[in-house]
Amino acid sequence: MKEGNRFMRIIVFFDLPVITAKNRRDYAAFRRFLLGSGFIMMQESVYTKLSVNNVMSRAIKDKVVQHCPSDGVVEMLEVTERQFSRIEYVAGERQSTVIESMDRLVEL
Repeated sequence: MKEGNRFMRIIVFFDLPVITAKNRRDYAAFRRFLLGSGFIMMQESVYTKLSVNNVMSRAIKDKVVQHCPSDGVVEMLEVTERQFSRIEYVAGERQSTVIESMDRLVEL
């Protein structure tokens, strides 16, 4: 498989302050941005999104940077889908509400 056609996962980790009213608004806006952009919550403050190639990964990461609040810490990690599929659940279990599929829906 060509390098440009690899499925990738973008994982966003964040720790944002929620002390002031502005902090809480920034936190809520960032979370809404992630959800509206197709990210899925893995855990509180850990979100993930599937990307079909490196070009899309770059675009996704650029958008996260643009919407990142000025306070707190936001980190991103990009891994291959194969690496991501090797997650070991030590406690708890995989979310059953999330559909993990490589299928695409195209409406004309």
